[in-house]
Amino acid sequence: MIPIKEEHEIAKMHKAGRILAEIMELLSSLVKPGITTQDLDQASVSTMARFKVKSAFKNYQGYPGNICVSVNEEVVHGVPGSRKIETGDIVSLDIGIELEGYFVDMAKTFPAGKVDAQKERLMEVASRSLDEAIKKMKPGNKLFDVSYAVQKYVESNKFSVVRNFVGHGIGRELHEEPQVPNYGIPNTGPVLQAGMVLAIEPMINAGSWEVVVLKDGWTAVTKDRKPSAHFEHTVAVLKNGPKILTQ
Repeated sequence: MIPIKEEHEIAKMHKAGRILAEIMELLSSLVKPGITTQDLDQASVSTMARFKVKSAFKNYQGYPGNICVSVNEEVVHGVPGSRKIETGDIVSLDIGIELEGYFVDMAKTFPAGKVDAQKERLMEVASRSLDEAIKKMKPGNKLFDVSYAVQKYVESNKFSVVRNFVGHGIGRELHEEPQVPNYGIPNTGPVLQAGMVLAIEPMINAGSWEVVVLKDGWTAVTKDRKPSAHFEHTVAVLKNGPKILTQ
């Protein structure tokens, strides 16, 4: 069953989402050649403390980091460590926080210095595919209309959509029903209703959609080791259409 949020719950999530967007902006300014992924994680600790919010990821099912930092071929769940960011890398920051009993989640991919044309295009298409998905988040549409919007846009631009990881409902829990894949058959799935809140998160690969998980048990990388980009917003379905809570 997909939870329906009351107006006051969505307002609380929007409050958290605005804070999360600010945290994302502050951390993104640190994405530069020479910094390590662990440096970014440590910066997130002090930044979250400043805003009096908690990391949604720390110790979640045993996850060791406060945020996920995925570089180049790393698709999602990149565990912060000693990896040093180099000029030409693309770096995906996936951050979730909890405030006053509610969770919000977002991700963006950033360039470290000048990146090549393929990576630039990959980030652009991934970001735009999220925009296309959000447009479909209207009452009366079907869930997989949202999924198909990602797939259609990405594949028309000659990139591939990761199948192994999905978006999700969010609210009182970090992961709620439903699962939201980034591919699907339009006009199928549950009917979207006002009050549903979903974390929509396209994960887009330059090559094959296939991924493998590294020995750390978390970091997922592209099987062909080509780059990947990840964008995510927490979005509420309202009577008059979608409302992005994490901006």
